[in-house]
Amino acid sequence: MAGGPGQGDLPLDVRRAGTDGSAVAVEAVLDALPSPTLLIDAQGTVLLANTAWEAAVHVLDDDRIRVGIDGDYFAMARRLSGGTGTLSLVDRLRALSRGDCASVQADYALEHRGGTRWFHLQASRVDQAGQVVVTHTDVTSRVRAERASDWRARHDTLTELPNRAHLHELIDAELQRPERGPVSVLFLDVDGFKDVNDSLGHDAGDDLLRQIAGRLTGCTRGGDTVGRLGGDEFVVLCRDCDTEGAEVLADRCRASIDRPFDLGGRMVRLGASIGIATARDTRAPLVRSTDLVRDADLAMYAAKAAGRNRVRLFTADLRAAAQRKATFAAELREAVLDDQLVLHYQPVLQLPSRRCTGVEALVRWQHPQRGLLPPAEFLPTAAQHDLMTPIARWVLGEATRQTAAWARAGLHLVTSVNIGASHFSTGTLVRDVHDALSAAGLPPEQLVVELTETSVADDVERAATQFAELRRSGVEVSIDDVGSGFSSFGQLVSLPTGLLKIDRSLVAHPPGRRSQAAAAIAAVVALGRACGVRSLAEGVETADQLALAAELGCTFAQGFHIARPMPADDVAAWLAARAEHGAAVAATGR
Repeated sequence: MAGGPGQGDLPLDVRRAGTDGSAVAVEAVLDALPSPTLLIDAQGTVLLANTAWEAAVHVLDDDRIRVGIDGDYFAMARRLSGGTGTLSLVDRLRALSRGDCASVQADYALEHRGGTRWFHLQASRVDQAGQVVVTHTDVTSRVRAERASDWRARHDTLTELPNRAHLHELIDAELQRPERGPVSVLFLDVDGFKDVNDSLGHDAGDDLLRQIAGRLTGCTRGGDTVGRLGGDEFVVLCRDCDTEGAEVLADRCRASIDRPFDLGGRMVRLGASIGIATARDTRAPLVRSTDLVRDADLAMYAAKAAGRNRVRLFTADLRAAAQRKATFAAELREAVLDDQLVLHYQPVLQLPSRRCTGVEALVRWQHPQRGLLPPAEFLPTAAQHDLMTPIARWVLGEATRQTAAWARAGLHLVTSVNIGASHFSTGTLVRDVHDALSAAGLPPEQLVVELTETSVADDVERAATQFAELRRSGVEVSIDDVGSGFSSFGQLVSLPTGLLKIDRSLVAHPPGRRSQAAAAIAAVVALGRACGVRSLAEGVETADQLALAAELGCTFAQGFHIARPMPADDVAAWLAARAEHGAAVAATGR
């Protein structure tokens, strides 16, 4: 801690004045110093005290620091604190007086009835006789500011709980404590917080977090520590607490969250998913805080997966599963870069002509060890690791390149490509589509961009803007999985789109429910037709479903009954075989 103004060079003036033998000059120099200052001899006897020292003694009104001329400075120091630090300071001042060192600096706290004050002591030798000037600079404001800054750095400003960094410090300190007992960590995620934040606003969300912090602090034991990691995630450090005790505490925390919260007169009910991880006593292998919190986090996600508002204990199986997922995600990221992805194409049938006029590009992963993986096995992982947009860009590039190659071979098809909600929200969709078309040399009329009903419904205004721009350029836009979400039909047909793909859940109706499925499909077809939008029945798996789609006026159909997805090299042969079959049927009149 640095000293106050004037204490670096002014003592040198004192040294010169003392050398000249002018006591008056020495006293004048001391009085010029703004900080309380004393001149002492080699035995600690006070020779001079400046005006600032006398004023400080008067203000502090503490008998322990009342030392006048001929008083014992060393005895005063021992009165303030009888600890080893004071003894060391006295020894250092004596060494300075002997000329064994150039200066002495120390920081100390003075406890008195007005509160703690902090001082920075700086001492310099004056002359060969061993006289020493000791300056005491009040640094209380600086220390308090530093401590406040340090507190803010270690605590969450909203809830005043320890933050992530400080929690890890506290957990590590407890794990390293000699002869400690078991240490448990509860990882708590508030179920339903986002809905409250989105519907009632961030002020209500902040109020809710403060209330949650208060409840958790109130239901834990005195030796436990509650902290906030961020968002709606909290951690409880349970000292000397085994797994059974941690489960009791977790149930108590969950019960406290179950009670309604009053947010400005509106009562809100929430839940909490809690994971528990425990480090046994010091005889167990060394565990780090990051390991313990990570394990509790994995258990929390297991609680969420089990249905939310539950408590789960960490097991080694959870860590092994997490490691497998992390490895799989890393492999998928490499797959995007190393061209391990492949496209299969499912034919689309134009029902009025019964001709195949297009295909849908469907991504697969040619895994080096596991073989060809369908999208259901890797796209959820891609979504969790922000890989959906890179994959979609690759699919756009490969599908347009293949479609252009078919066209050069005399096979003119319209290719549909699926785009996820994450790509849609980036704002780069239009540019990415145009870049792919330009690189492949494909006319925009031979590309259809598909987005799911639910991703469109999340931001209808942004969807309308991007759809309109794509359609103006000649690219068709399709809404996929119509009937699987909760958006209104009126909202969908008002978008600048040219095709509605009726979800397979309506097309592949169960036995005995043909009439209900027909009514739903007819509603979509009729509404689309009234707005100039065509319809496609997807998931057609039987001749009956195909006949129903045609009967109800669907423009297109696709599904396993027509053809399964196939590699690009098989498409031309399939089309030729279908053409031959159609010609044979026409020749026989059957």
